[in-house]
Amino acid sequence: MASTTCVSSVLFLLAAFTAGASAATFTIKNNCGYTVWPAGIPVGGGTQLDPGQTWTVNVPPGTSGRFWGRTGCSFNGGSGHCDSGDCAGALSCTLSGQPPATLAEYTIGGTGNPQDYYDISVVDGYNQPMAFSCSTGVGLVCTYPSCPDAYQYPTDDTKTHSCIANSNYQVTFCP
Repeated sequence: MASTTCVSSVLFLLAAFTAGASAATFTIKNNCGYTVWPAGIPVGGGTQLDPGQTWTVNVPPGTSGRFWGRTGCSFNGGSGHCDSGDCAGALSCTLSGQPPATLAEYTIGGTGNPQDYYDISVVDGYNQPMAFSCSTGVGLVCTYPSCPDAYQYPTDDTKTHSCIANSNYQVTFCP
């Protein structure tokens, strides 16, 4: 019986390490001189980042989504309002933020897909400077509304970049 429990425990730990190894890690940093309330869907929810703070989120393979920074927020418990990027007054977002919102968009490679894809978009407007990079790809920087590294309109397909699947990512507000 003890041997079965030991084997089960080892298999559980191995599965946990394997699942963690295939996730992409996003480190979100606030370099602004003001508080930013980053949010993300479908994973990540939302949180408060004071100047200099970071937030780390693991994104499973086969996931597409976005992160954005909300500004001018006031929350009482789990509900409130943000001046930009608000998501129906929720602290932990389950839907996309209202424009304007500078977006860090991604697709993390799933089974059989050795690539991740990422971009910055200002299609939903621009609310703050952002940098977005992958550990094995091009660094994107958007410091003004018409920045050349960002999608400007929905059918602009020249702004998507790729890197090795399940890489580590850095999103920085006010780079």
